[in-house]
Amino acid sequence: MQITETVNENLRREFRITVARNDLDARLSTKLEDMKGQVNLKGFRPGKVPVAHLRKTYGKSMMGEIVQETVAEVSQKAVADRSLRPAMSPSIRFEGEVEKVLDGKEDLIFTMGVDLMPDFTLADASQISLVRPVADVTDDMVMDSLKRLASQQRTYEPKGDGADAQDGDQLVIDFIGRIDGVAFEGGAAENAELVIGSGSFIPGFEDQLKGAKAGDSRTVAVTFPAEYPAERLAGKAAEFSVSVKEVRRGVDAEVDDTLATKLGLDSLDRLKEAARSQLVAEYARASRAHLKRALLDALDERHSFDLPSGMVEAEFGQIWKQVEQDLKSGNLAEEDKGKSEDELKAEFRKIAERRVRLGLVLSEFGRGNNVQVTQEELNRAVVAQARQYPGQEARIFEFYRNNPDAVAQLRAPIFEDKVVDFLCGQVKISDQSVARDDLFKDPEELAKQLKAN
Repeated sequence: MQITETVNENLRREFRITVARNDLDARLSTKLEDMKGQVNLKGFRPGKVPVAHLRKTYGKSMMGEIVQETVAEVSQKAVADRSLRPAMSPSIRFEGEVEKVLDGKEDLIFTMGVDLMPDFTLADASQISLVRPVADVTDDMVMDSLKRLASQQRTYEPKGDGADAQDGDQLVIDFIGRIDGVAFEGGAAENAELVIGSGSFIPGFEDQLKGAKAGDSRTVAVTFPAEYPAERLAGKAAEFSVSVKEVRRGVDAEVDDTLATKLGLDSLDRLKEAARSQLVAEYARASRAHLKRALLDALDERHSFDLPSGMVEAEFGQIWKQVEQDLKSGNLAEEDKGKSEDELKAEFRKIAERRVRLGLVLSEFGRGNNVQVTQEELNRAVVAQARQYPGQEARIFEFYRNNPDAVAQLRAPIFEDKVVDFLCGQVKISDQSVARDDLFKDPEELAKQLKAN
């Protein structure tokens, strides 16, 4: 085996590594010998299959496993022997034809690239002072929450003869849709219930039924959205023949013991307690989000060091992929519209650099203070993911068992939150009361407001 350093630039190292084909063949022979006593093949007594036959049958596939194992082993050795601290998993680039390596005809030659952790001094967290916005949960807020719950339990009753449909009213309708005069599959229904203003039908459909009365017939002309899930209908113009059978008005439930019982609680007082607890938790999450943003801003201001280029490029690539999707779909943020591609790339590269820098800073704080993600915490995260796919839980569990990278993606946000919680116990925090609406403002907007005060 030969390891030659080819690049030594700042935080980047590259090595050209050669593993002789004879070494690979020796590893294969050892595996085949171990396999010999365990394989039962038709025509051979147990444990008596010739190694030459095993090599012919399984050699190439096993060589693929050997190459993977060798690359991982040699890469780790190259890093460990030089006491390097990788900032991310090494990149591997093979030379020559891999097929010839698997056939045992050529040496294994590959380049390993490593981005290294930069050396930097962590800021003293105890010298950081932060403001945490907080809002009290008042009785009026609890009652507003209960009223919203009551509106969700709304029932509908006949509005009366000759009453016309307005926003919030429910219609009972029969309809049939046609494209170019031909009825299409899924475009008809009887006794369908439609609430005007709910946005549950195709855009424009509900508006054309305002003012309708029981017994009316209307022709509704609409165009299916370009992004409509059924591709055969997307962007198509259609006409619906609609018969209005009944117009109903909405009746909100009363905020009383009956509402509490409907929601699974035994009294209105218990419902008020539950609503208050939910609001307290909701406000606490919002306060923590603002505090976390303030902490990250403070850490970003206090750390400046060279960044591993590979990490920055990987982060920027992910961000820019989303930006390109937003550009195509017209969902680009209002403040970014009108900017050139070069301007956007420059701005989002700064965001990528900030994310990488803060990731490294939080990683070092966590490493230096022995912040760990437990197996129990990971298990809870996997269960939470599985619950999002009812009926497919077993497949989700299997996926995470077989995908270490996917588990690492679950571990990262848990680790970050634990480090943030640790640091929040080190910094100086002063609470500042704000209005409820302010608590749910954009973090940057609220931060400016708090500084101004």
